[in-house]
Amino acid sequence: MTALRRQQRLGACLGACRAAFFAWALAFAAAIPLEAATTERIVADRHTGLAISGFDPVSYFTDGVARMGVADHELAAAGVTWRFRKEGNMAAFVAAPEIYSPQFGGYDPVAVTRGVATAGHPQLWLIHHKRLYLFQSTETRERFSADPDAVRDVADEKWPDVERGLIP
Repeated sequence: MTALRRQQRLGACLGACRAAFFAWALAFAAAIPLEAATTERIVADRHTGLAISGFDPVSYFTDGVARMGVADHELAAAGVTWRFRKEGNMAAFVAAPEIYSPQFGGYDPVAVTRGVATAGHPQLWLIHHKRLYLFQSTETRERFSADPDAVRDVADEKWPDVERGLIP
């Protein structure tokens, strides 16, 4: 067999392999639903496992600003890793996680009122009645701000069903 013939034959094999791979990939992609299901009860970065993208949940209360936590002050709780700016913030969180954890696991309360788990963004936040809320957008934060108690009441009602849809 000549070198040219071997090269042509190898090219034909590679083409067939590529075609088979693409057929498999298309079949696999078709089996995946277009909307991926949310899998966390607390919003966490799927690559790092960090709750609320590594922001310190206590800093919202103490500093009035969303601040990043540091790797030196990490705590594993509720299936995610929380980061804090300093040891005192971590101690405060351990003492009262129900206060410092974002409400609805960090999901947007306006989305929860619609029965949907939509992750809130750690830099779109609001504290209402000493509780932290994260929002998907400035529009949902404004909608919440217009009547926070009414939104909270409906979200509280819908949350058990939304939470059941989240895989532990």
